[in-house]
Amino acid sequence: MQKKLTITLDEQVYEGLHAVVGRRNISKFIEALVRPHVVGAELAAAYQQMAADEARESEALEWAEATIGDVADEPR
Repeated sequence: MQKKLTITLDEQVYEGLHAVVGRRNISKFIEALVRPHVVGAELAAAYQQMAADEARESEALEWAEATIGDVADEPR
């Protein structure tokens, strides 16, 4: 779900965003810059939780090792 946010920027920054990023891309640009700073902690916790699941990790390792043979026959 998306939420609308109103922010205040210096006029030069605003004009620069329009010139460099383009009017219709500003939201995506800002979200891409901000996301790692505010969502990263949740993502890191999720990865830790996944790594703690020994059965899942065992299955993932088995799958990864099984795919190594698949690329051995690939042309270079």
